[in-house]
Amino acid sequence: MTSDGGIQIPSRLPLLLTHEGVLLPGSTVRFSVDSPRNMHLVSQRLLRGTSLKSTIIGVIPNTRDPEHDTDDLPTLHKIGTAGIAVQVVGSNWPKPHYTLLITGLCRFSVSSLLKERPFVLAEVEQLDKLDQYTIPATESVAAEDGELGELSQKFYQAAVQLLGMLDMSVPVVAKFRRLLDSLPRETLPDVVASMIRTSNKEKLQVLDAVSLEERFKKALPMLTKQIEGLKLLQKTRKISPDNEKRVLSVRKGGVFPGRQFNLDGDDEDEDGDDTAVLERKVHGANMPEAALRVCLKELKRLKKMPQSMPEYALTRNYLDLMVELPWSKSTKDCLDIRAARTLLDNDHYAMDKLKRRVLEYLAVRQLKTTLKGPILCFVGPPGVGKTSVGRSIARTLGREFHRIALGGVCDQSDIRGHRRTYVGSMPGRIINGLKTVGVNNPVFLLDEVDKLGKSLQGDPAAALLEVLDPEQNHSFTDHYLNVAFDLSQVLFIATANTTATIPPALLDRMEVLQVPGYTQEEKVEIAHRHLIPNQLEQHGLTPQQLHIPQDTTQDIISRYTREAGVRSLERKIGAICRAVAVKVAEGHRATKTEALTPESQTQQGDKAAPPEMPIVIDHIALKDILGPPLFEMEVSERLTLPGVALGLAWTPLGGEIMFVEASRMEGDGQLTLTGQLGDVMKESAHLAISWLRTNAKTYQLTNMMGGPDPLEGADIHLHFPAGAVTKDGPSAGVTIVTCLASLFSGRLVRSDVAMTGEITLRGLVLPVGGIKDKVLAAHRAGVKCVILPKRNEKDLEELPANVRADLDFVTAGNLDEMFLSFDE
Repeated sequence: MTSDGGIQIPSRLPLLLTHEGVLLPGSTVRFSVDSPRNMHLVSQRLLRGTSLKSTIIGVIPNTRDPEHDTDDLPTLHKIGTAGIAVQVVGSNWPKPHYTLLITGLCRFSVSSLLKERPFVLAEVEQLDKLDQYTIPATESVAAEDGELGELSQKFYQAAVQLLGMLDMSVPVVAKFRRLLDSLPRETLPDVVASMIRTSNKEKLQVLDAVSLEERFKKALPMLTKQIEGLKLLQKTRKISPDNEKRVLSVRKGGVFPGRQFNLDGDDEDEDGDDTAVLERKVHGANMPEAALRVCLKELKRLKKMPQSMPEYALTRNYLDLMVELPWSKSTKDCLDIRAARTLLDNDHYAMDKLKRRVLEYLAVRQLKTTLKGPILCFVGPPGVGKTSVGRSIARTLGREFHRIALGGVCDQSDIRGHRRTYVGSMPGRIINGLKTVGVNNPVFLLDEVDKLGKSLQGDPAAALLEVLDPEQNHSFTDHYLNVAFDLSQVLFIATANTTATIPPALLDRMEVLQVPGYTQEEKVEIAHRHLIPNQLEQHGLTPQQLHIPQDTTQDIISRYTREAGVRSLERKIGAICRAVAVKVAEGHRATKTEALTPESQTQQGDKAAPPEMPIVIDHIALKDILGPPLFEMEVSERLTLPGVALGLAWTPLGGEIMFVEASRMEGDGQLTLTGQLGDVMKESAHLAISWLRTNAKTYQLTNMMGGPDPLEGADIHLHFPAGAVTKDGPSAGVTIVTCLASLFSGRLVRSDVAMTGEITLRGLVLPVGGIKDKVLAAHRAGVKCVILPKRNEKDLEELPANVRADLDFVTAGNLDEMFLSFDE
């Protein structure tokens, strides 16, 4: 490589054909290669070579359009740059390729091609001296006279002028200053052309300029162009460091006699500056010490990683997330209890238990500022306002609100996130929610927590145990973050329709607040306070155009809806608003027609006359709009025969009334049960039969022939309408006994009596759950008397006062007491 003429490159060089960028002597460029010839050059020459000579290759710009590139060897550019490959990185994503970091040494011309496959090998002639970089600047062309010395001086002065217009505190500007002072003058055209923003076409012109004089002439206009653009920019606005980075673009990672140079102004030239900005953000995020150590470690890895590596994007996304998380950002709670009570009362009618719990939390927060966020679970039928009250709580506290829908979630990674070893990994919904709201003390609503699934990907309910445990969630570890995050200030509110499907361990971590269904009076009040004004606004109507009296609202509730919540009621009110909107729109059209052509309007008669305002919805209009009533309130029609009784059932949708029908025919004492019954309900029927046979003489129960055994010579059929609905539970025991006793004695059960309770073989009546929902269902159905287990008497205190006043309650400790109440 050396001779009397100075340092020489090999006379035979493998050629790298590149579409992206132009390599100039003295610059360092990163190339991505994926063509077959270039891939073979890397694998067979660079990776297998063991000497310094094997790392020197020739870089030839490929001027052919890459979209129309073929396997044939293109016409080679006449001038190339010999360079030394200082780094080789291979990757299979998104397709197999190599990334080369190459430092330009000198120009060469291609004398002849020696071979085309598997890679191009050519005979070359060196055009530049390699030892020019080792000559001190004082011995360079600056000392020469004539046109060349004048050009070099002019070029140097222009570079100094550009440097004077920039801020020396910017690292890239300071580096440019050092290079300008230390490099020989003859190297400046190549180095400066590679550092300032120029097109590949302009760089090709500098590359093709073999003589030094011509090189100065080609590079000087580029430098002048940058100066003029900078002057124009200064006239319009003050230059910022970001603008200076656009003027100069020095790339980190170059290796050439101890200095770092760049080829062009692509995005990677700003990589170092972006990393510095990211590092400042990491230090400014005020994160805990453990998280900060992890971030700095990842940042250190990121600086050493080429952008082409798939892991670069993953690490960058991870650091961006860590910076965006609200490690120490929080909102200040609004602790005015009086204002909170007013806001909750305005947003929601009834729900006294929920409101009281929120006010209790506010009161304790006033006394103790470091209170952990409570973990509440609102359990109740659909449509009662569990989700909307969670939003109101957030507004009352002055906190951010975020809703996480858990219905159907069956992967624990949705809660805890994916590990970063997987492609497409991302944090869980908890961390994503915190990133979205931007504070560490929001109100999180975990909607439909009772509908979590379970699959091969894990159990999300088990993953929630850490989130909802006040003793653990101060150090919640998401798989993606892999560092602890404090959730103790988050107010978690879960909603569910039933606690039956919530795992006991998860239920134990939550404070359960029951949200029962509304009474008819509460629904009327909710309709006139919230639903009707809301529907009027949504349909473009005003109270001056539509009026719905309270009697009509009562009819809608009792005859067209039967639910614990108010969703169906809102839909019925919406249907009324749409029908009235048609009338109002037709009235406006008729008024306009009359104004334009009064003669034709007179001929149409009264049919098109605008309606009188406001339009009042009475019972007749209600039937025209909503059709015939869907539900009848009187239940006495169903109790016209012996062997029929009215029971009460609980469902996730609220309480329901349930008929039990029995009949007997000649047979051999078999019991038939229909109506999709569960095992517990079937056992209750067998219990009822056994107790009645034991006490048949006491209550004068006979069979079809008048004998003392009710089952002798007869088959019994018990049916529970509706047949398509699955039923189970012990609370139908009392109803089954009453139904069969009515059948065997031939006496009718009172039509206005409903009952619930579990029975035993001794005739005891045991307590059951869901009393409030069941009693409200009986009240909706027009029942006048309700029979309850004696030990459920305490549950009557939760009932509204008007319901307790409308109904007669009979409590029974055993079946004898219950039958005595019928005689009274």
